[in-house]
Amino acid sequence: MSEPSISTEVLRQLEPLGALSPDSLREISRMCYVEKVSRNLDPFRLQGLQGQSVYLVKGELKLDYPDSSSEILVGGTEAAVRSLVKRKPAFSGAKAITDVELIRIDEEVLDIMLTWDQLAAPQAEAHARKPPDAMDLTDWRTMTGMFAAENLTRGIFASLPPANIEALLMRFQRIKVPRGEAIIREGGEGDFYYVIESGRCTVSRQVGGASYELAELKGGDAFGEEALVANAKRNANVTMKTDGVLLRLAKADFIELLKEPLMHRISRQEAEAKVASGAIWLDVRFAAEYNAEKLPGAINIPLNEIRNLFGSLDRQKEYIVYCQSGRRSSAAAFLLSQRGYKAYLLEGGLRGNAA
Repeated sequence: MSEPSISTEVLRQLEPLGALSPDSLREISRMCYVEKVSRNLDPFRLQGLQGQSVYLVKGELKLDYPDSSSEILVGGTEAAVRSLVKRKPAFSGAKAITDVELIRIDEEVLDIMLTWDQLAAPQAEAHARKPPDAMDLTDWRTMTGMFAAENLTRGIFASLPPANIEALLMRFQRIKVPRGEAIIREGGEGDFYYVIESGRCTVSRQVGGASYELAELKGGDAFGEEALVANAKRNANVTMKTDGVLLRLAKADFIELLKEPLMHRISRQEAEAKVASGAIWLDVRFAAEYNAEKLPGAINIPLNEIRNLFGSLDRQKEYIVYCQSGRRSSAAAFLLSQRGYKAYLLEGGLRGNAA
């Protein structure tokens, strides 16, 4: 039997979870679960320890070792604060002496959260020392949108090399913006990438002389990447719907720290090998272009529609993204990678791979 979450007070007693900030600990609490096992059963017979951190929080568990020795581990004691995976020597068998409760946490998720939390700590300390009216420092560990576990483990920051994290946090600029201020204007030059720390924005586009609202963005959401990735003009307007605070990253820093780590370019030969193994061609041109010339088996989602159709794509599949030149597909591949999809950019597009 399992439950979806557990008290942060219980998690705080475990190592190394106790070192996490309160916000990160709350995120972890939503991504772990409690497993209840009856006495006399082996808790790991059906589900082992691979890829997880597992803690005994209640009850008594008998652990057997390869040298024929054994010990009784009691939940809630100092001996049980470390993950069972970390015990040395590794145990070879286990049996619940009483009914027991275990906490399971995905090791990769925990490691990502610990990495970001540790690198954000110096900035958080500087934030605590700032003057009351200072606006240039952000306490990153309270960024519940940007630092949501889903964003860090499946979104844009999941593929960010750890070496880039500290530089990214330091290069973001924090700006206070009032309701009604235009942040991005359609047709303008791409200069910054934005993350919303607080407040809401509306995304709109001019169609036939009228303004149409396309989306509303909230805390933790990002925007402005398409023009930077494709080196193109802004294709929409973004305006503050409420007062808020934005974090912005200059184009050069965006390309260095985010674009290149997320942009997985492959050759036509590599792409065809992946397609032969189950990957899918994704054509991001307009339907008329797709109908006139497309790769075998390709699906068509135009770049201007891709944000609205993320949910229709299978996260377990690999996608080879292409267009005519590689410009539009580079933006699409980045958008997909930013949201945790396995996306590859066909280098040079169709034009660069003409027979």
